[in-house]
Amino acid sequence: MSKDWNAEEELKPLKLKCTKSDCKNELHCFLQKSSRKVKATTKFGQCRDCGAELIDWDRVHKRDLSEVKHTFVSLKYEWIRHHFWHTEIDQYAANHALRKGRIEMRKASEHRIRKYVGEVHEMPDGQMRPYRDEQQTPFSGNSIFYAQHATACCCRRCMEYWHNIPKDRDLTEEEIGYFTDLVMLYIEERLPDLTEKGEKIPPIRKKTPKKSSTEDKGAKRSNGN
Repeated sequence: MSKDWNAEEELKPLKLKCTKSDCKNELHCFLQKSSRKVKATTKFGQCRDCGAELIDWDRVHKRDLSEVKHTFVSLKYEWIRHHFWHTEIDQYAANHALRKGRIEMRKASEHRIRKYVGEVHEMPDGQMRPYRDEQQTPFSGNSIFYAQHATACCCRRCMEYWHNIPKDRDLTEEEIGYFTDLVMLYIEERLPDLTEKGEKIPPIRKKTPKKSSTEDKGAKRSNGN
């Protein structure tokens, strides 16, 4: 083991970034860089770091649910999507979904899509976009969040390049339905024990730290014992 190894640094959680890539392992980033010069010289759909062209964008952009297997395979070529397809869903999020069941999770997914990425508003800079766009979907805490990142319906920027939907307008009912389907297909794949109407799941109780013997003696003295 290296003498320079630091346990605190080793245990730090990985920082998730939409622009991360690991091209040697076929995990890319297809989000174009914002520089005008780069946009002018880079073909849409290439990996921003290695130039790989792996996605049939015309096919994905059709948003055809009968082609969902192809769409999911394509999404997994991007590092951030691959991460959310393979990372473990935290226990709180999994329990929440299992309690609700498939019917209620579908309702919650549609509400989430409609409210947080479906509606655009005029911002102080004059542009139309959802509130807090690109920051409105947390990375954990709800299986719907995992699903949104995995299927690129977490923000309007991701929806624009993956699903070919302009950022400056509301989503249509058909589009809301499509993304709700994607979210539910992800949840059903990742949580195969999900029932139709939900089930009773005991809450995760926080462990109360045990008092040290020193604290116990101090408490006894203060009570006059």
